[in-house]
Amino acid sequence: MDINQVLEYLPHRYPFMLIDRVLDYTVGETLTALKNVTYNEPFFQGHFPVKPIMPGVLILEAMAQATGILAFKTIDRPPTEVLYYFAGIDKVRFKRPVVPGDQLIFEVRMIKERRGIGVFYGEAKVDGQVVCSAELMCARREI
Repeated sequence: MDINQVLEYLPHRYPFMLIDRVLDYTVGETLTALKNVTYNEPFFQGHFPVKPIMPGVLILEAMAQATGILAFKTIDRPPTEVLYYFAGIDKVRFKRPVVPGDQLIFEVRMIKERRGIGVFYGEAKVDGQVVCSAELMCARREI
């Protein structure tokens, strides 16, 4: 999925759209997405001006956006009918900083879905090395 297709599934827009492309997915199982981290990201102005580091909460938000796309693909309903909210996060671990020039690869896997609540496991990787991992929950709400 290119950025235009991603925009069809997520309500986020600049500067909060954090997924550039979906590389692969299997409905109801896994999704792999990518984000190119560039120096001109607005958050680098203050985090930190001398040594820019991508905020961990934004890595998690990007991972949550990837789970939202997987959830939409799994239920096979148009994004105009439902919305997914980031509902919870557990077991977060950060392994190393993410800096300008890195390419983040998000690999998310659906663990279960019950009554509109999806539970996922996700990893963010740079050059094949895990930089962040977490269990995420998202909640489906009718629009």
